[in-house]
Amino acid sequence: MDWKTANVCPIVKKGSKSSPSNYRPVSLTCIVCKVLEGIIKDEIFKHLLCNDMLLSSQHGFQSGRSCLSNLLEFLDDVSKLRDEGNSVDVIYLDFSKAFDKVPHDKLLIKVEALGIRGQILAWVRDYLADRKQRVVINGEQSEFADVTSGVPQGSVLGPVLFLIYINDLDVGLSCNIKKFADDTKIYGQVNNEADCRKLQDDLDRLISWSVRWGMEFNVEKCKYLRISKRGQSDIGNLYTVR
Repeated sequence: MDWKTANVCPIVKKGSKSSPSNYRPVSLTCIVCKVLEGIIKDEIFKHLLCNDMLLSSQHGFQSGRSCLSNLLEFLDDVSKLRDEGNSVDVIYLDFSKAFDKVPHDKLLIKVEALGIRGQILAWVRDYLADRKQRVVINGEQSEFADVTSGVPQGSVLGPVLFLIYINDLDVGLSCNIKKFADDTKIYGQVNNEADCRKLQDDLDRLISWSVRWGMEFNVEKCKYLRISKRGQSDIGNLYTVR
């Protein structure tokens, strides 16, 4: 069915054009389906916002929230901690191919858990099932392949489904967390090794979440930053992404 097929257009994110991992696979889908996706997306968003279900740490794909709002809140939090004389550690986390790895069965569990049921849940289940895609470059095209996981990048409904999937990432954390879609950072004051261990405990919780829900971290792209006064004693870097 044309509604469930996509032509994938690879778009360079950064780095060498010769490396397939440096491309973002954007799905070009049926226009009529996009219109219907928009109607479903609006109803889902209305439900989530009216019931205050999206956690405030998420700044992606929402009206009035953006990279800028994410950074401003982060700057405000860090400035307050620094004004109080605290050092601050920040851990930047990167999920590996996040949009492409979302397991459909687990996504539907989360969709239903947020009270999205009945015909809309049935429509979303059917929308995710039996999808096919092919890569198209310069007029050349590959054979169609089955899509067994992920939400289509470039679709209308994909972003809200991804927000639902990653929404509970915050649960159980004691440190600060900010998200823009899958880009995530956790941070907090670090004046001694006990503070470091507290941040590591939260990092371990995030790793446990990633294992449980099938979303691996790209360890090579995870970074660590310490914000402190010049000359302030270094209490070491105890953080490990395993």
